[in-house]
Amino acid sequence: MGRGKFKGKPTGQRHFSTPEQMLAGTSTRPRTFKREEAEYEEEKREEESEEESEEDDPDQKRKGTQGIIEIENPNLVKAKNLKARDVDTGKTTELSRREREELEKQRAHERYMRLQEQGKTEQARKDLERLSLIRQQREEAAKKREEEKAAKEQKKAESRK
Repeated sequence: MGRGKFKGKPTGQRHFSTPEQMLAGTSTRPRTFKREEAEYEEEKREEESEEESEEDDPDQKRKGTQGIIEIENPNLVKAKNLKARDVDTGKTTELSRREREELEKQRAHERYMRLQEQGKTEQARKDLERLSLIRQQREEAAKKREEEKAAKEQKKAESRK
């Protein structure tokens, strides 16, 4: 049985920690990763403190053209790291264009189907006309069959006499 280009671990499939495990600290990540993560956080704090000290001292030399040109780059995306406790769950996010269009499409379809059930749309009117025509034809055919059946029975009765 082929398993494709990438083989799994010999111990079986990969295991991923759930967000609850990560928050509780019971995830099965290697100890070295926690150490590296702590070092990374420490480096990040040091960089922030350096940036703050640079901002406090405007006479300090800056690298490259930073001292000459101070332009706000609109294309530069600044990382907005939010902690889980800082996130506002009550805040609603705006829908994307595609999501809005999808919702509008669903609402329009539901509204159309409601009108269709009430018989107010053009298609519903045509369907009802067609349906009434078919019912009328069936009634006429049923009457014709009854008349033919009655005529046959009458002929049988006459032939018996």
